[in-house]
Amino acid sequence: MSMQPFQPVSYQIGNERGGFGGGQMNPGMGGGQMNPGMGGGQMNPGMGGSYMMPPQVSAGNPMTPQGSVIPTNAPVFEQSYVENILRLNRGKTGTFYMTYENNKEWNAKIFKGIVEAAGRDHIIISEPSGKRVILLTIYLDYITFDEAINYQYPGTQGNQIQPRR
Repeated sequence: MSMQPFQPVSYQIGNERGGFGGGQMNPGMGGGQMNPGMGGGQMNPGMGGSYMMPPQVSAGNPMTPQGSVIPTNAPVFEQSYVENILRLNRGKTGTFYMTYENNKEWNAKIFKGIVEAAGRDHIIISEPSGKRVILLTIYLDYITFDEAINYQYPGTQGNQIQPRR
């Protein structure tokens, strides 16, 4: 098999009349006109043809079949992810059980430390020795705490989980 050199290709967005496709143009979707049912989109003629920019929509707001956004005043809650639970429990000591597959030196490792911070893909703890450790959540199996943890289920008021007696 012979290798062919890379040759970049550019494509034009839209057609010469400002619309998409080869059929008839929808008068509400091209040619510089706005369709009032499209929720306040903007025309952007600078890309070799006209096209409709979708409206700015907040996550979770419903839309009508015509494309209009229905604004709501519903409260916004954090979703129930490990990093959010750990953020609620900053300063608490936890034991973090990690598994590193295909590692001949140590397949599983346990870290104990105080939760300093948590992000989408990592957890930062400080060990009793004072050393800071960044743990990647891709390797996280589970976490235990020796004390009650703070947990707020999405859509409810915050509460503290009490240990069973």
